[in-house]
Amino acid sequence: MLVSLDEVLSLADKGGYAIPAFNVYNMETVMGIIAAAEEQRAPVILQFYSRLAANEEGYYVAPIILAAAAKAAVPVCFHLDHGAGEKEVMRGIRYGCTGIMIDASTQPIEGNIETTKKIVELCAYNGIQVEGEIGHIGSAAAGDEASQSTTVEEAVTYANGTGIRAMAIMVGTAHGHYKKAPKLDIDRVAEIHAALPQVSLVLHGGSGVPDDQIQAAVKAGIRKINFGTDVCYSFLDKVFETSRDKIAVDLFMKDAIQNVKAFAVEKINLLGDANRV
Repeated sequence: MLVSLDEVLSLADKGGYAIPAFNVYNMETVMGIIAAAEEQRAPVILQFYSRLAANEEGYYVAPIILAAAAKAAVPVCFHLDHGAGEKEVMRGIRYGCTGIMIDASTQPIEGNIETTKKIVELCAYNGIQVEGEIGHIGSAAAGDEASQSTTVEEAVTYANGTGIRAMAIMVGTAHGHYKKAPKLDIDRVAEIHAALPQVSLVLHGGSGVPDDQIQAAVKAGIRKINFGTDVCYSFLDKVFETSRDKIAVDLFMKDAIQNVKAFAVEKINLLGDANRV
């Protein structure tokens, strides 16, 4: 069933676990994750990157996500990931997103608050909740995971100034594959969670973070964790292994779908998301 960002995050807030947010790119990645969610009876977030909203891919992928969510026996939120600006947000709303992220984290905090607040107000007219980001979560390839963590003061100022429902914080992760395993600032997660219990905390750059740190972050208060790079690898690794003797594309893709499903099952269980509905 298609639900709002608030609905899935409220489940996680109440249950003390995290919702996995899987970036999807095509029908096969959607199929694999939905199969995992239904098998594990787990609420999930299917999200696509802002680039897909800006380009033509989103036009085709969005109806697939909506159809999968409508058919699913578990709660599914359709989320825009890292919305680059108002145009991408508007397109995400038009495509049927039930959650929106605006990423103005490269701006000084005053500009970030101003931009985010505007998007929160825009989305509120459509009954959609917003995720924002404080402290720019950069690229693992550039070694950005070593950047300074978001402070409690910054998080409180940002949350109170914008009215966001969820907040991505910088606590040692980055996007992409890490050169070395990151070390998360679990104490800072717990401090921000204690200061802002009404805002669901989000961990970006979940791909490649050691399992014990993921579990510690969830225990400390993280309620949404993004997985993008590893979704791609779970799909592509199996595509590259599949024999080219399989000419029919639907048959060729079956093993890749199952590999995506297996990856999603693993993360659903890691986050404590299984058997929640």
